[in-house]
Amino acid sequence: MRAWERGFRGVVDEPAVMSNATSRAAGARLPERERRRRILEALARLYPDARTELRHDTPFQLLVATVLSAQCTDRRVNLITARLFPRHPDAEAIAAMTVEDLEAQIRDCGLFRSKARHILQLSRLLVERHGGEVPRDRAALEALPGVGRKTASVVLWSAFGIPAFAVDTHVLRVSHRLGLASDPTPLGTERELCRRVPRALWGPAHHWLILHGRRVCVARSPRCPSCPILPYCPEGLRREGPSPQER
Repeated sequence: MRAWERGFRGVVDEPAVMSNATSRAAGARLPERERRRRILEALARLYPDARTELRHDTPFQLLVATVLSAQCTDRRVNLITARLFPRHPDAEAIAAMTVEDLEAQIRDCGLFRSKARHILQLSRLLVERHGGEVPRDRAALEALPGVGRKTASVVLWSAFGIPAFAVDTHVLRVSHRLGLASDPTPLGTERELCRRVPRALWGPAHHWLILHGRRVCVARSPRCPSCPILPYCPEGLRREGPSPQER
């Protein structure tokens, strides 16, 4: 059993089984704790091997890729790091670059000038203060230039397996539609999710919500009719309206 799978234990007294045949009415009548459990179980089944799609070999490479990913797709970031990391694989190598050289390497990434400055500065700080290694501490991570709470959370979980719930635009949108959170801010949403999702599931649930937001619960025209979580989704049920049996 994977560590996160133990997170389902104790959420409710009896196991829940997600089924496309479950009626919308039955889903709407479920106690809130049970409804959340079924949502998480469904996401786990849909995306059993969910993980970051940013390609990396080390925590440092993940940190750099995550900084690059702001307002940029993972696919484009992977193209950029495929040419950057072979010649500059670690903090020492990037710290030795000039800002002009780094800008040239990441020019096809949005906000490349500010990102180049931050990546160069954080690389030099890692060399000076941490022996070139990425710290496993949130405060130390967030003290690095260009590293905010979301980036730190991604690195803590995906690089070190430390439970953290990163909230990006996909997580914010999907968690609100599913009724898992309602606070309009990323930090408020994170706090709600951390209260309502078992700690062992924070990292995996982050990836489940991202993938669901990319593939099904997209920003415009979400694919509610084909979504297996529809019976438990307040926003999806509102969009779809009453079923023929309920009319």
